[in-house]
Amino acid sequence: MNDQPNRPHQPYDPYGQQPQAPQTWPGQGYQGHQGYEDPQAAQQYTQQWQGQTWETQNHRSVSAQAPDPETAILTPQSPPQRPAAPAGADASAPGYGPATVGGNTRVTDAQRARAEGRSPIIEPGMQPAALTALLGLLLAGAAAVGTYALLVPLVVLQAVTAAGWFRLNGMWPARQGIALGFAGALAADAALLASDRSPSAILGTLGVWVLLALVLQLRSHADPDERMYGLMATVAASALAIVAGGYLAAAADAVTVGSVAVAVAVLARAVPLPTPASVVVSLLAAAGAGIAAGSVTDLGTSGALLGAGAAACALIGHRVASYDYPSRFVHFTAGVALPLAAAAPAVYVLGRALA
Repeated sequence: MNDQPNRPHQPYDPYGQQPQAPQTWPGQGYQGHQGYEDPQAAQQYTQQWQGQTWETQNHRSVSAQAPDPETAILTPQSPPQRPAAPAGADASAPGYGPATVGGNTRVTDAQRARAEGRSPIIEPGMQPAALTALLGLLLAGAAAVGTYALLVPLVVLQAVTAAGWFRLNGMWPARQGIALGFAGALAADAALLASDRSPSAILGTLGVWVLLALVLQLRSHADPDERMYGLMATVAASALAIVAGGYLAAAADAVTVGSVAVAVAVLARAVPLPTPASVVVSLLAAAGAGIAAGSVTDLGTSGALLGAGAAACALIGHRVASYDYPSRFVHFTAGVALPLAAAAPAVYVLGRALA
């Protein structure tokens, strides 16, 4: 016989746990067992819901309480990752600012200078001007020696021009673009020598290199904006480096006078004077240097006009190299090369007109 007393039937727990009492709703005890009428016992065997929607104690919905609109700050749970908002954009109002696509754009030194009331124009100074003058004198002396001697300082000028333009535009390192611009300059020099220094070689090379830069940028996997920016920088760097080959196409006397005038003009421009006065002094000094250099060549006094014209273009290049709060590296690349590169077309045109 079974010695165990009669017990209510208990459901089988398939997970090996202790037998559990039948599930009942709150307020209902198990009929037939007086101990279940105890409120605590009834609560013990109340059906337990697995989830975060309801609480078994008082059966009320659990939800985030609405914040006080006057004192609370909205802080959503687990916010999605998004680009950082511009500095100071959410400081005056609670919550998040408007969604952005481009993220937080870094404030450039030029923008900060404008905000602080300072000029974004910083001129290269005397040391880059001295290097420009040295390179100009090398061009003048090499032109007097011969065409192939002129190639040596000209190639240096073209390389520094390509590198300086990319750095001036904030793109560094940009080895592909610099190499492409410098290769265009070498191709233009070779075409000039092959065509007996015909200026059409410069125009032909420039057209081919613009097309080549366009094809290379279209094959790039960068963003469309970056590709367009890189295309413009590459085309401009190639154009400046190729146009600098105008010294090779110009007459030797014109190269001598123009290079000396640019050297004197840049040195005079580096003298600490007010900008209008400095520009006037530079042009007058370049005209005087043109007369002096023209006296030892066949140009004579007409060298004053050539010197002043070359100096005017050189001052434009000097101004470009000074723009947008440039770095020291820009001063010693673009600040050195752009005045001479910008003066090359004037040297060729005025040299042909005054010869």
